Amino acid sequence: MYLNCHSYYSLRYGTLPVEALVQQASAAGAQVLALTDINNVSGTFDFVKACRTAGITPVAGMEIRHGDTLLYTCLARNNRGFAEINAFVSHYHIAAQALPARAPVFDHVHVVYPLGTTHPLRDNEYIGVPLAALSRLATTTARQRQRMVLMQPVTLAQPTDMQVHRLLRAIDHNVVLSKLPPTATCHAGEVVHTPAALAARCAAYPELIANASQLAADCSFDFDYRVVKNRKTFTGNAYDDRLLLEKLAHEGMEYRYGLRNKEAQKRIAHELEVITRLGFLAYFLITWDVIRYSMSRGFYHVGRGSGANSIVAYCLRITDVDPIELDLYFERFINPARTSPPDFDIDYSWRDRDQVIDYVFKRYGSSHTALMATYSTFKGKSIIRELGKVYGLPKTEIDALVENPPPEERCDDIARNIFSLGKRIADYPNLRSIHAGGILVSEEPIFSYTALDMPPKGFATTQFDMYVAEEIGFEKLDILSQRGIGHIQDSVNIIQRNRGTRIDIHDVPRFKQDPQVAEQLRKGDTIGCFYVESPAMRGLLKKLRCDNYISLVAASSIIRPGVAKSGMMRAYIHRFHHPNDFEYLHPVMEALLKETYGVMVYQEDVIKVAHHFAGLDLSEADVLRRAMSGKFRGRAELDRIVKKFFDNCRDRGYSDTLAQEVWRQIESFSGYSFSKAHSASFAVESYQSLYLKAHYPLEFMVAVINNFGGFYSTWVYVNEARLAGAHIENPCVNHSEHLTTISGTTIWLGFIHIKDLESGAAAAIPHERERGGPYLSLDDFVTRTGITRDQLIILIRAGALRFTGHSKQALLWEAHMAVAK
Repeated sequence: MYLNCHSYYSLRYGTLPVEALVQQASAAGAQVLALTDINNVSGTFDFVKACRTAGITPVAGMEIRHGDTLLYTCLARNNRGFAEINAFVSHYHIAAQALPARAPVFDHVHVVYPLGTTHPLRDNEYIGVPLAALSRLATTTARQRQRMVLMQPVTLAQPTDMQVHRLLRAIDHNVVLSKLPPTATCHAGEVVHTPAALAARCAAYPELIANASQLAADCSFDFDYRVVKNRKTFTGNAYDDRLLLEKLAHEGMEYRYGLRNKEAQKRIAHELEVITRLGFLAYFLITWDVIRYSMSRGFYHVGRGSGANSIVAYCLRITDVDPIELDLYFERFINPARTSPPDFDIDYSWRDRDQVIDYVFKRYGSSHTALMATYSTFKGKSIIRELGKVYGLPKTEIDALVENPPPEERCDDIARNIFSLGKRIADYPNLRSIHAGGILVSEEPIFSYTALDMPPKGFATTQFDMYVAEEIGFEKLDILSQRGIGHIQDSVNIIQRNRGTRIDIHDVPRFKQDPQVAEQLRKGDTIGCFYVESPAMRGLLKKLRCDNYISLVAASSIIRPGVAKSGMMRAYIHRFHHPNDFEYLHPVMEALLKETYGVMVYQEDVIKVAHHFAGLDLSEADVLRRAMSGKFRGRAELDRIVKKFFDNCRDRGYSDTLAQEVWRQIESFSGYSFSKAHSASFAVESYQSLYLKAHYPLEFMVAVINNFGGFYSTWVYVNEARLAGAHIENPCVNHSEHLTTISGTTIWLGFIHIKDLESGAAAAIPHERERGGPYLSLDDFVTRTGITRDQLIILIRAGALRFTGHSKQALLWEAHMAVAK
């Protein structure tokens, strides 16, 4: 009978978290419950789990609306019906079309239209009647009521939540509360009623409840959360997948290690056995396929994260981190005790990333591929700003409330409401957006799990986030971007053009042994180099006198804010230079953390300490690791593990002081920690940048300038190039391109650096010059480019027409004569 429930995933409409909705329904005695959020199924899988816990039969559905107008509600009879709803809605979302006023013909879906619908009903279609509309049935016949069901919406926990609901609706409509139209809000009675109360209210029309119960009995939704949902095979069957992965791994081993490396052979054999047993063959091969495609296009990539713990990934060139060199632990990436699915993080240049994503969609099919969503929530100061606007406060008053919130006794009624209601909606989902780079490739059609949105990015996106994806059995592939990769890729291309030298940028072992690179690291001469160019990092490199890969890997992690603020970075520096001038907290810590002088530097250290020092099992230690890295959703499980940590410490005879200090160091990782493989990936990329800067500083700086993503302003990189021996020329219409270029040792700054110069003009100048040769005079330039007077004046003031030999004043006068407007 509860066939029309909204959670707070009905964004800026619903007021109930999924768990709270199910708890209320359970307390009221509900046996069947349908979640029908507006135009989305984001909360479905959380809802199903909560219903199972409460002993309620879950029904999956969706309320279809156009703006504030309710069109109809879809209720899935089964899992196939759920997929039908998702496919139907996705078609209109992807096409950017309004959802139709008439539902399509469904095979496994019931459709309930609002009271007042006049078109003929199909066999699976009904009219829904809420309690507030019962009086409108006085003129209906018994035959008409045969197709009517009780459709009492649930939107509020209690009638007083109407105030929160109205605020959310005003935020959604971007209006002050007084201008919010009544049609934009729900009815104040949209709360959970007991079955007895519903029966009493419908005493005159018992068929409404009977019909609703019959409809509900025909609906169910079952789901297996344990089965992996990713594409199961790459070649078509698991046996051939194993043969292919084994072949690729051994071919890659020859490239990385040669054919006689016993340790590599042993690790590969072990990893292949685990990968096969746990069902990750296709996942590795799909990732290899993406890398193969991107390398064939000349796209440079960096594989990072815990995937770099895998020697198979290293041999498949997914990563450039040698796990033997760093003694990386494969089980940090894949093991049965790990609480979350593994994933590969692959970084590309910001220019190439979308082409790689497009390949994945076309290679594996749009009906099996999707980006993942993420949710921005109402948080902190943004809540005060949003509520201040809907209460009609001027910006100055909102700023004052945000920056200097008054004590409660000094608040007026509006400010008091803003602060109290702000707490009510804190952490409610506000907007659905796109995850930074997560892609899912599913075995079953993606509609089996979600409807799709089409954000401006241009790739279909799920309606659930990474946490739900993990819970239901997906391993995502992260295709990310960063400017540092653009520096490296562009440098290699510029060096080949300017010097005729071809560089294998993946020859990292040679870079690690390069004395010039070591000297640059030791001096902190790293401006322009990814991850090691900030003042803090340059200072750390000099303090450590870092001149090798292992030290750089550690430095890449201890610079993180949590470790630095906790004082452990300072402790590491001291112990690095004075290895005999400190004491380990406990003998166990000495055995676990000898490589890092007793300092927890990596995520793996958290796992080791939690397991060996505090006696947590590996799955509990992994939950703790995820919480410390900021990738954790629930709180109850974490609280249980924290309690067990301290209980176990007491049971093992540790003093409270020791346990608290160890916990303080673990907690310093919160939100900031790196896995060792992740730090190693960044260190590899740093070495690649350092090598290019050491041997080809001019070309490297041109690449940095053209990627606009370093730590410093452009002029700093221009000055670095000048210090390295470059002759810097400001933009010139006879030499410059849109971006900065180099010829020999002369760097010509690009037109992109001229403020207010339009992109069309910047592109036309070199294009016409290439077609017709150098410009001979101002008149020749104006005639051939057709440039406007305003744009010409900008170029003259920037000195871009200095080839004429005339002063700027003379050129400006000539410009007014040569161009009418």
